[in-house]
Amino acid sequence: MNESSGQFNKNLNAYLQAIVAEFENIPATRRLELQTIADYVRQQILNSGNAKLTFICTHNSRRSHLCQVWAQIAAAYWNVTTVETFSGGTEATAFNPRAVAALQRCGLVITQLDHGATNSHYHVTFADNIPPIHCFSKIFDAPPNPNRGYCAVMTCTEADQACPVVIGCDLRAPLRFEDPKVADDTPRESEVYDERSRQVCREMMYLMFHAQSEPHSEPNSTKL
Repeated sequence: MNESSGQFNKNLNAYLQAIVAEFENIPATRRLELQTIADYVRQQILNSGNAKLTFICTHNSRRSHLCQVWAQIAAAYWNVTTVETFSGGTEATAFNPRAVAALQRCGLVITQLDHGATNSHYHVTFADNIPPIHCFSKIFDAPPNPNRGYCAVMTCTEADQACPVVIGCDLRAPLRFEDPKVADDTPRESEVYDERSRQVCREMMYLMFHAQSEPHSEPNSTKL
């Protein structure tokens, strides 16, 4: 059990504990990609006391937001407390309501701050004693995102190809996810968004587990 689990609401904490039991489902090649980012986080914290991750996709509407949210939650879960997560796109659109709904179904409390806006701002609350995550769509290097000293995590092929150079990043790391947009307005829409959100959560939890300053043996799913 992590030390910070008591900060989360009951439903979210149960969801995260179940996710930890799924680490064995992450393929070996994917683990290597995640380990590269985890090594960066751990080394940055050792060197400067903090680490910054910016998750980048084309429109900053689905995958990059899911990564930003779950990575910040995972960092809090494993007490990797000096990690800051951000998201952005090669263009700005809006945080897609389907992705918002998928996060809500996991136990997150999400407040829309400006109903009716084209590019709404949201507060994503996951713990009583931690400030909410502020989410809205933006270009990857626009405020409040960092413009130097961060890891650029490329979450889709299109963004990776559209950004041959990500200025200011220490490390550019591909971590591509299938776009749940393929299921929009189909009978499987909620199912596909939930699957993608769960995959992202699982991989961000794995990443932050391995970003801890002290080595830990991976949790044994049979004991969870």
